[in-house]
Amino acid sequence: MSKTLIPPRDAAHGAAAAAIDRPGRPASLWHDHAAPVRRTARRLRPARQRPVVVDVLAALAGIGLGITIGLEVTAETAGSLAAPGGIATALGRLTGLLAAYAMVVVVLLVARVPPLERAIGQDRLVSWHRRLGPWPLYLLLAHAVLITVGYARAARDGILHQFGHLLWTYPGILAATAGSICLFAAGISSYRRARKRMAYETWWSVHLYTYLALFLSFSHQIDTGASFVGHPLARLWWTALWLGTLGVVVASRIGLPVWRSLRHRVKVVAVTPESPGVVSIVMRGRRLDRLPVAGGQFFQWRFLRRGLWWQAHPYSLSAAPAGSLLRITVKDLGDHSGGLRRIRPGTRVAIEGPYGTFTADTVERDRVLMIGAGVGTAPVLALLHELPPQADVTVILRGSTSNDLVLRDDVAAEVRRRGGRLLELVGSRDAVRLDPRALFDLVPDLRHREVYMCGPDALSHQLARELKRAGVPKGRIRFESFTF
Repeated sequence: MSKTLIPPRDAAHGAAAAAIDRPGRPASLWHDHAAPVRRTARRLRPARQRPVVVDVLAALAGIGLGITIGLEVTAETAGSLAAPGGIATALGRLTGLLAAYAMVVVVLLVARVPPLERAIGQDRLVSWHRRLGPWPLYLLLAHAVLITVGYARAARDGILHQFGHLLWTYPGILAATAGSICLFAAGISSYRRARKRMAYETWWSVHLYTYLALFLSFSHQIDTGASFVGHPLARLWWTALWLGTLGVVVASRIGLPVWRSLRHRVKVVAVTPESPGVVSIVMRGRRLDRLPVAGGQFFQWRFLRRGLWWQAHPYSLSAAPAGSLLRITVKDLGDHSGGLRRIRPGTRVAIEGPYGTFTADTVERDRVLMIGAGVGTAPVLALLHELPPQADVTVILRGSTSNDLVLRDDVAAEVRRRGGRLLELVGSRDAVRLDPRALFDLVPDLRHREVYMCGPDALSHQLARELKRAGVPKGRIRFESFTF
């Protein structure tokens, strides 16, 4: 197959790149020290065994669901079901337990448990989380309605009056109601239209209410639930389930990030402009060779300076890990990212991760197509550094203007070294079509390649649809979504 490489766009751009990269400027720190390490890149982790892990976890979730249903069914008697409101009350208890179990599953899906995240990928876990997320709310609503109806019929009372009686006289009900309101607030904020109108920090703060909701619901369920009073086995199961979930969340979301941040002591050493509104941040740390990270992955970064320390945002590595150095490339979008260009060398950085399956050990074919749009080129470049030498690589860079081809020269140098093809697509979406016909014109052997792409979420999903229409199997299309 004929392979071509697009040369640098023009002499002016090359001069600008050279000015940024000449000795004595911050960018040389990365190129002088990282390149030699990349030539002797090592595999830090074995290949994943996704099917086995997924099957085992699915089996465990199914067993837990069966135990939950079984404990409730065996707690009912023929007499309780035959009593006035008995069936409604029993169904109310069952839906309440199912809601609690669903909440546990939904929380664990996004608890960032390393083995789970590594086996499945955070983008898929978040997708499952969103699909399952509404069900605890539906079940909670059904639980409240059915319990109120059942108790009202048993007391021969009005439904509204009985609801007020439950709320103000039964222990734990008021706290559980407050917890339910917190859950509904988190659920409503997760709908696409709501997310588009909210800043990431606001959305994140609202979602913290989920943990408060679980805490408020615990005492109501264990201490006053009819399925638990006089049923020590049920109390033991649910106490273990709640405490186990708490332990996993604390260990994964707090313990492991704190330990890694203290152990590796990552600090900013250089902030380098790449193009208008885009900077690369080079960081150095201790024992980073012990960190199980690969090119293409991302961290949640928390820069410990005024105005930024309380926010953690996901940014992908923009180069393969090299010795004691890590690099990210960030575009100024006006929020957290806008303040990063003012970060000074020496700033401490807390890290959470690494996350993501956008890595070389997922590559199963010798022919690879990589598509990077805007700052999405960053993980594409990092993955490109770690692909096997024999990989036949075609890279497409997409941008509205030439300035949007972030890290273009770095990508061109790596593609040239590999003897691959680099295609630059510059222009508006109307001018640059990426339908199946256009994709085949660009990459004639498209159906025989694995595709790795990163860019704006809408573009990635659109490209995934077009690639499927072009005949590329779904299993060979890989991208990760960072949309909250």
